[in-house]
Amino acid sequence: MTALPLASVPAPARGITRQLLSDSQYVLLGLPLAVVSFAVMVVGIALSAGLLVTVLGLPVLAGTLYAARGLADLERLRLPAVLRQPRVRPAYRTPEPGAKAWRRIFLPMRDAQSWLDLVHGLFKLVLAIPTFVLTVVWWALAVAGTLYAAYDWAIPRGPDDQDLSQLLGMGDGAVARIAVNTAIGLFCLFTLPLLVRACALLQAGFARSLLTGVAEMRNRITTLEEQKRAAVSAEATALRRLERDIHDGPQQRLVRLAMDLSRARQQLAADPEAARRTLDEAVTQTRDTLDELRALSRGIAPPILVDRGLPSALAALAGRALVPTELAVDPDLGTPGGRLDPAVESTAYFVVAEALTNVAKHSGAAACRVTVSRAPDRLVISVSDDGVGGAHPAKGHGLAGIADRVRATGGTLEVDSPVGGPTEIRAELPR
Repeated sequence: MTALPLASVPAPARGITRQLLSDSQYVLLGLPLAVVSFAVMVVGIALSAGLLVTVLGLPVLAGTLYAARGLADLERLRLPAVLRQPRVRPAYRTPEPGAKAWRRIFLPMRDAQSWLDLVHGLFKLVLAIPTFVLTVVWWALAVAGTLYAAYDWAIPRGPDDQDLSQLLGMGDGAVARIAVNTAIGLFCLFTLPLLVRACALLQAGFARSLLTGVAEMRNRITTLEEQKRAAVSAEATALRRLERDIHDGPQQRLVRLAMDLSRARQQLAADPEAARRTLDEAVTQTRDTLDELRALSRGIAPPILVDRGLPSALAALAGRALVPTELAVDPDLGTPGGRLDPAVESTAYFVVAEALTNVAKHSGAAACRVTVSRAPDRLVISVSDDGVGGAHPAKGHGLAGIADRVRATGGTLEVDSPVGGPTEIRAELPR
């Protein structure tokens, strides 16, 4: 028989086999760990209850909680292989600065997560036993049944023995016997990944609910709070900048325009030619004011973004850029069925607009490239240039505002800008 090279084995089959072995290891190793956890927890609780009348009972209970924490950490190390999620460890309560020895010893007794670790150590055995038995039995049936034809001849049989094939009414010959046992083995073999996966998820789900559930909830709350702060900060920064720009630009021009019109009205009767010159200046002021208002509106969702979608809006933005810009955008983002949520479109437009502004002001670049593409569950935006580099969100220049906008939507921002260049700003937005 010729051995197949690894590359010739289909990737889905390798993935199923790898997951089956990982789940089996998790379930089979779970029973001895559950026995150890149960024994340690029961002995610790019983000993602390017996010594409760003395001062030793509480330290023993605290030691039991510390042991439960260590066993829980071991379980948390095993969870990612089954749940396919990053490892999450709760933030246990830490002693206050200057706390005395007794407060440090009794610290786990004031930590809710330590008691959840204790509950997990006590009751994990309830799930570990049946899942262990099912996994071992199914593996045994799959291997023994599938290979039954190879060792049927070696099984001793007495005159009064009845085979499963006889009980099922399929005859008492070797062919019927091999057919029945092989069919059972093949059935167990094909259902083995499903059953072992279910057993592993049952154990892992119980462990997750007690050992990481509270931590995940706290992390989620913290993330939402950070997103809320980022959104508030981004909006406040945008409003302050808009107020400043309006005050420094259009407002001053409008004041001058009002003064020019008043002067023209006074000059109209006495000096028509001077009034005409004043009106010409007023028209120029009006055009300049409109240009500034259009420039300010680039930080706000423009009509073209609302009407025609992200590709057209970014094309208009790239066409106005001061640095020659190459644009590559997924065209489906502009179709009725492929358009994103308005908030995501607005954030993507803001990211590109602000990044192009930074390129023009600070990079000294001769060329820029903007790429917007879809990932399975995210929108990926990349703005790169060949400038001098050295950009960082902490330095301002608009990158801090981009980071706040992106973080407010639950996305991520990466800035790769070594001194000397090139610079790449990469944002990923959930969609």
